[in-house]
Order: sequence, then C-alpha cells, then structure tokens
Amino acid sequence: MADIKFEIKETIGTISESAKGWTKELNLISWNGKVPKYDLRDWAPEHEKMGKGFTLTAEELKKLRDLLNKVEL
Repeated sequence: MADIKFEIKETIGTISESAKGWTKELNLISWNGKVPKYDLRDWAPEHEKMGKGFTLTAEELKKLRDLLNKVEL
C-alpha cells in the first residue's frame, strides 16, 4: 500500500474520545498535497494512526449541515 501523506490545515473540533484516547475529529485536511477537504475520522493520540473516515467538500458539508438542521434530536 502506498504511503498516504496528509496535512491537517485546520482542526474544527473533537466530537468524542474513547477510553484509549482515540478521538473522533472534524478537520480540514490536505491529502497527498491536494485541495483540503473536511474530514471526519478517528485518530490515535498524537495523530500517529487513523481509523476509517470520510471527506466532504465545503458544498457537501453545507448540505449535510442543512440536512442535520432538519433532524429532531
């Protein structure tokens, strides 16, 4: 598997933290030098390992926000 390079451009916030110290975070990340996207995934302390996650463009994130605003919690 090829090395994946990433640079966290902005930390938006932490959603949760596990007992082992892993955090679920929303960040703005540039993957392999490409245009940064919003990224939601689990991270080990110090960001040395990551779990599976997903990325969204700004437009997709706005659409998700609009959809979530309609959800009754």
